[in-house]
Amino acid sequence: MLGSFLKKSQLKSPWLLHFDCGSCNGCDIEVLACLTPLYDVERFGIVNVGNPKHADLLLVTGTVNHRNKKVLKNLYDQMPNPKIVVAVGACGLSGGVFRDSYNVVGGVDKVIPVDVYVPGCPGKPEAIIDGVVTGLGLLAKRQQEAAKAAA
Repeated sequence: MLGSFLKKSQLKSPWLLHFDCGSCNGCDIEVLACLTPLYDVERFGIVNVGNPKHADLLLVTGTVNHRNKKVLKNLYDQMPNPKIVVAVGACGLSGGVFRDSYNVVGGVDKVIPVDVYVPGCPGKPEAIIDGVVTGLGLLAKRQQEAAKAAA
């Protein structure tokens, strides 16, 4: 009973951790725009948190390089299962205009598994919200699969 209540509340009020791998801040500004009254991502119950141990979704922006790939992997490993990763912007998807630089690893999927890709340079707030909502659908499926496996 309590477990089903917690799983349902996880879907109705997901906690999101935003990590910037070091971008131009274009995507970060668009992520912050999602919190403004114009887009109001909180209407979906989404709360921005700073602790990976409390997060259900990891929203990653920017180009992954050799200095921050360990931090990104560490944040991912600290998040409880099931978890969803959303990569935002051209830099998060492929490295963007910096992909041929010597210090760039590439997209987020070179370091951790990505569930939802939000394209754009920068990704628009509508697309970011759509990506997060798509991630919530995947989170619901993973919860159902985990429940079937446990039964």
